[in-house]
Amino acid sequence: MEISSKQRAYLRRLAVNEPVICHIGKADITPALIKQVDDALTARELIKCSLQRGATMTTQQVLDELCQQTSAIPVAQIGRRCVLYRANPEKPGIRLP
Repeated sequence: MEISSKQRAYLRRLAVNEPVICHIGKADITPALIKQVDDALTARELIKCSLQRGATMTTQQVLDELCQQTSAIPVAQIGRRCVLYRANPEKPGIRLP
């Protein structure tokens, strides 16, 4: 699924008030982290992740890998944080403009 620049901007505005759901540390991306992100996307659709000091991956690498592993859409990368979105067709959630 692709989203427009208008939809991406809308999601970025929504993400401002979202808490950080996952923290990526020295272990980088593990199967347990992928499951945590996948579960969070199913429940919330829009999540924010934070790359901790000492991580060996860049924020862009983390964003790319998480999106690939969870079929999420990258919304934003802000410093050491990234925002991902994945619509949940089974429950009404975020309505994109």
